[in-house]
Amino acid sequence: MSKFVIYQVLPRLFGNYNTTRKHNGSIEENGCGKFNSFSPKALKAIRDLGVTHIWFTGVIEHATQTDYSNYAIRKDHPAVVKGKAGSPYAIKDYYDVDPDLAENVANRMKEFEALIGRTHKAGMKVIIDFVPNHVARQYESDNKPEGVCDLGENDHKEWAFSPLNNFYYIPHEAFLPDFDIADYVEFPAKATGNDVFNAHPTHNDWYETVKLNYGVFYTGGGEKQFYPTPDTWYKMLDILLFWCGKGIDGFRCDMAEMVPVEFWQWVIPQVKRQYPNIIFIAEVYQPHLYRDYLEKGHFDYLYDKVGLYETLRNITSKNHAASEISHCWQALNDMQDHMLNFLENHDEQRIASGFFAGRGMCAQPAMIVAATLTKAPVMIYFGQELGELGMDSEGFSGVDGRTTIFDYWGVKSIQAWANKGTFDESLLSDEQRELRAFYQKLLHITLNEKAITEGVMYDLEYAQYPERFNQHEQFTYIRKFKDEILLFALNFDDKQVDIDIRIPQEAFEYLNIAQDSQYDYVNLFDENEKGTCTLSSDHDFNAQLEAWKGKIYKLTPHKTRKSRIKK
Repeated sequence: MSKFVIYQVLPRLFGNYNTTRKHNGSIEENGCGKFNSFSPKALKAIRDLGVTHIWFTGVIEHATQTDYSNYAIRKDHPAVVKGKAGSPYAIKDYYDVDPDLAENVANRMKEFEALIGRTHKAGMKVIIDFVPNHVARQYESDNKPEGVCDLGENDHKEWAFSPLNNFYYIPHEAFLPDFDIADYVEFPAKATGNDVFNAHPTHNDWYETVKLNYGVFYTGGGEKQFYPTPDTWYKMLDILLFWCGKGIDGFRCDMAEMVPVEFWQWVIPQVKRQYPNIIFIAEVYQPHLYRDYLEKGHFDYLYDKVGLYETLRNITSKNHAASEISHCWQALNDMQDHMLNFLENHDEQRIASGFFAGRGMCAQPAMIVAATLTKAPVMIYFGQELGELGMDSEGFSGVDGRTTIFDYWGVKSIQAWANKGTFDESLLSDEQRELRAFYQKLLHITLNEKAITEGVMYDLEYAQYPERFNQHEQFTYIRKFKDEILLFALNFDDKQVDIDIRIPQEAFEYLNIAQDSQYDYVNLFDENEKGTCTLSSDHDFNAQLEAWKGKIYKLTPHKTRKSRIKK
């Protein structure tokens, strides 16, 4: 699969131009973005950034404190909903879309289907969440197809565990967490989504969710009862095929590692037999599970959080040396091109927040690495390209450096960029325009340079001399495709540097580059910086780098002009 770029976005926030921003405000007070907010102009603006796939986060209907009972949608008890808007990961109906996102609630599915069509027409693919591990505490599908039994509908609630059940139960006990739930009643209690197999989750647990049962007897020593095939497996297959039938192009599978790999091994091939081009991306955080979920589970890509993300964050925050990047690709070996690289998503703190780097500009070298070190896809989170701070106190979500997923809110940087749907950028600051231009340039380079999309990488970090190159603050590598070479020079320091990059003899041999050959070079970020150089293991390549910047030099064989000879 060729290189691609994902733009993760919460429709609830992206298209909301309301600037009230009342703490813990309702949808009427703070407003809400809609599917229709993604107009052809909005989609073109995203595509022009260098995006190939949009991950629309929070599409499937989830629990909320907003009342839609007039539309035959069951009202949720506020005690088991996080925030006024609710978590996109507390799914309330796998067969429906979030009514918040519709201009006409009764027409909500058609509005989403139209968004899929507009996105495809704009030249991009559609990814949505599949949340397989847990559902909302009051899950009930009012939109399930005819003949489909609801989750838990036929459960034996007197059994703590059975592969026939969709949920885990705590028999003879009522749900009673360690905080006030007023008049909410659940009997018997169901196990909580983050594997709390008792009736008393805490406020820090995923108390608003219940764990789905895939046939693993967790309280019975982890025994796996997969034969006959558990009922939940069939229900999840039907749900996946339902959304594939809507024309979506991929699933980002939430907490996939909390669902047994045997389920994925069973379900993904069945989905791909009918929809061979669908992609599956897994949220997996334990490296020892990576190979199982790629090879046995048939996932196309996995999150690279504990490897490249955490390393780049620590380097940018001055906690680790830049040379630590080498360990990331070395640890992954042949899996490196099957990881999804990122510096922000809905779970992580914003780069520009006071909890991370303080300015979006400071992550430029890290972003170059995330986008170009391997052939793997790269993701950015809406507002990242504008230096969104994520330092608001929205309601359920406090000042934590993250953009809320629980509240109705207006995101200042996105509102400035969207400019009430005109996308003319006139309300952006100079720094925001500069940062967005950097992302636009980088993402287009990422997609268009064959040395990145098809070539091989050679890490040069080990070969640098300390007197001319600081391995704690700078990083360098080469990518090559046929006769084209890209030389990456990255500066994680907060001051300008003048470095010499050594290309060792081993690199010439590995990349099949002739010694003492002449190349024309140009800095892809600034085409005015160009010249001719000789590549040799005896002559270093000089680079001058500004603070928190990087350069990508494109080198092509120098062609000498042949003189005309008159006969």
